[in-house]
Amino acid sequence: MKRLSDDDVKAGLSSLKGWRREGDFVTKTFEFGEFMEGIEFVRRIAKVAERLDHHPDIHVRYTEVKLLIQTHSAGGITAKDFELAKAIQKVA
Repeated sequence: MKRLSDDDVKAGLSSLKGWRREGDFVTKTFEFGEFMEGIEFVRRIAKVAERLDHHPDIHVRYTEVKLLIQTHSAGGITAKDFELAKAIQKVA
């Protein structure tokens, strides 16, 4: 899969509320009222990631869940990353 240009990444981010670019990743931090709410969110997005066969890096810190998405085999951001981010937004 081909890496996206900087302009394509900016365009993709414009359609995703709260997502941003950190280096070669598309990322967003979700905040929850309680620890277990964040864990349940991780369970829901794990199902989405498995269905799409594209898996984010997931960092859990008490009531925060940070997702970092990149196509590792391409060494950066591809259209597949935005497909996953949009699918995650639907379950968020």
